[in-house]
Amino acid sequence: MWRLGKITRRAFMLGSAAVAGGVAVGYYWYKQPYANPLEGTLAEGEATFNPYVKIAPDNTITVIAPRAEMGQGVSTTLAALVAEELEVGLDQVKVEHGPASYAYYNSAMFEEGGPFAFFDDSAMAEATRAALGSVGKILGLQGTGGSTSIRDAFDKMRHAGAAARHVLVAAAADKLGVAAAELTTEGGMVLHKASGRSVAYGEVVAAAAAIAPPSEVRLKEKGEWRLLGKSQPRVDMLAKVTGAPIFGIDVRLPDMLYGTVRMSPVFGAKPVKADTSKAEKMPGVVKVVSLDTTYGHGFGVIAENTWAAFKAAEAIDVEWGPPAYPADSDGIFAVIAEAAAQGEGTALRDDGDVDVAFADAPQERVIEAEYRVPYLAHAPMEPMNATARLKDGVLDVWAPNQMPTLTRSFCADLAGVEEAKVNVNTTALGGGFGRRGELDYSLYATLLAKEAEGRPVKVTWTREEDFRHDAYRTAAVGRFRARLGEDGLPVAVDMRVAAQSMMESILKRWYPSISPLGPDRTITDGAHNQPYSIPSYRVTAIAAPLGIPVGFLRSVGNSYNGYFHECFMDEIAAMGKMDPVALRMKLMSQFPAAVKVVEKVAAMAKWGEALPAGRAKGFAFTLSFGSWVGQIIEIADTPAGIKLDKMWIAADVGLALDPGIIEAQLISGAIYGLSTAMSQQITFADGMVEQSNFHDQDALRISQCPVFEVAILENFHKMGGVGEVGTPPSVPALANAVFALTGKRIRTLPLDREVTFA
Repeated sequence: MWRLGKITRRAFMLGSAAVAGGVAVGYYWYKQPYANPLEGTLAEGEATFNPYVKIAPDNTITVIAPRAEMGQGVSTTLAALVAEELEVGLDQVKVEHGPASYAYYNSAMFEEGGPFAFFDDSAMAEATRAALGSVGKILGLQGTGGSTSIRDAFDKMRHAGAAARHVLVAAAADKLGVAAAELTTEGGMVLHKASGRSVAYGEVVAAAAAIAPPSEVRLKEKGEWRLLGKSQPRVDMLAKVTGAPIFGIDVRLPDMLYGTVRMSPVFGAKPVKADTSKAEKMPGVVKVVSLDTTYGHGFGVIAENTWAAFKAAEAIDVEWGPPAYPADSDGIFAVIAEAAAQGEGTALRDDGDVDVAFADAPQERVIEAEYRVPYLAHAPMEPMNATARLKDGVLDVWAPNQMPTLTRSFCADLAGVEEAKVNVNTTALGGGFGRRGELDYSLYATLLAKEAEGRPVKVTWTREEDFRHDAYRTAAVGRFRARLGEDGLPVAVDMRVAAQSMMESILKRWYPSISPLGPDRTITDGAHNQPYSIPSYRVTAIAAPLGIPVGFLRSVGNSYNGYFHECFMDEIAAMGKMDPVALRMKLMSQFPAAVKVVEKVAAMAKWGEALPAGRAKGFAFTLSFGSWVGQIIEIADTPAGIKLDKMWIAADVGLALDPGIIEAQLISGAIYGLSTAMSQQITFADGMVEQSNFHDQDALRISQCPVFEVAILENFHKMGGVGEVGTPPSVPALANAVFALTGKRIRTLPLDREVTFA
């Protein structure tokens, strides 16, 4: 077994900081700045001012956008944050991902991890956010996820641009012999308008780099922005439309070998018996290697080409052990359903007194329902891949990954080299959705590279291997009941949601010796933290005891709790004979931002106007990742099945830095959610995943997509994320529309189990 099971120094720091409440040692770590990773990597004459900016004498300005670009446009907006304060255009900067470095830590990934809803501005909630955010700094975790990239970078990257501009102006003032206050900047030039003289940034970089930057610097007010707040051309677009080799799968290196893996399709099971001799004798095969990791057990194949590796992997004669979980989907769901019905959990929301409210409830005013969602695979379009080379004590890894510093740490551990001897090259990602936040593909590439005698090995997964060895979105069961008042409004709601604990599953893969602290709030994210006021309102999270690997998938717990919560609200509205939108408006009345979103999307869709026969609309709302999103979809009954005609989306993101990218993300998220709602699922038989490719877990096709209309609002006082927030409400909006059209209340996904889509 590898050394991943040992507690690393930083993991120990996490545990210590958490247990001790971030006392002295944690505070000391928090206050220490990380070294600038750009130092020591500069070209001749090039200067760097902080981890985000370097400038060459020829005026080439490079901005480091250290978050994974997986199609969400983050590299454009991150670069714009720096360029805005540096007063240059986006077309004047080169944008690079940069190296793996603790300097690129993401604090925002941790800030909302406490037991407080996003709209809770209490002193305790804010103090908790600050404390949890400091954990991100202490760990130095460079990660892309949770729709946090822009929120985390908003201040620090603007500050980096402003600080660089400050020292460049100071150096220019010395060169021109004038006061800095007499100078302005524009387009990479420092201007002295009184004399008509100017200096390019590149002319003074050496002198500027020797000037200590100020600890405090004025940032532009919103009204002064030239780039932010406006749609910008995507900095990654030219490379993508011209087919430039920017993805991990494009990596080509001299003397390269190729590989693949064949891991146990029964999670956690080791080979009972295996014969690799036939595979080892096949043409082009270099070596077959046993793999034994916390991600699974199996074999890696090194060959002279990828096809030879694939065929050799197929030729391995192996019998796997039995599963330690029920062998089929019915048995698995029985475990989760039992947990929902009888399991002990943690109430992450507990307003009023639910038990008293239901004690004398007349049955004609009580509604009960059970909802289910299946496991889901991420299925990124770019095949899973990673390339590694271990030569002369240095490990180089090329990986389309969302976690560079974790990749560096764990790959170093496997290779037996110090982290300083590991170079992680983060390529563009052909889809991530959380899958590339896992480490398995980089780890397997490292293990194969150890067997390749210094030659690089590019490891490529077959699609079948990927589908059957994911860290899936957990299956879940929700048991709900509500008591309605005479006015049709709910006076009590009791929600019990059972699912596998994602955090427990991740820790088993990353840090097996550490147990999760406290309840896993992801089990009820999207249910316990919604802006509804109900006198008695309880949402309980119950962890189902199953050993199937689960992890982050776009919008995480919100992806299924949005469906649970908003379809049950639709049921409450139907039983109370209330309009679904009017019901939400009454329950959200204490949250103006939510009300304005609902009002906007209802107006866009002309909600309430009569529709022709055979057409219907469905509505849903979810607050997730700090953004308030309402969606309405109109569908039609056609001879070919139900057709999705149009979807209206209103989203309050607090502060919209690039409306074009935000709109694209909202639509993308909705399409992702509609795909999961209509037809996607992962099922099990004989302990193994049954699906194997896009033919049996397809995504929404262009011809099936509705027309989208999007409104972006900025009413709430805090910025929200955008990468995932379009997904949660899209599922219940469609399910509620199907109910309105057909009268079928479908409480188990995917919907195509009961209806046909055109």
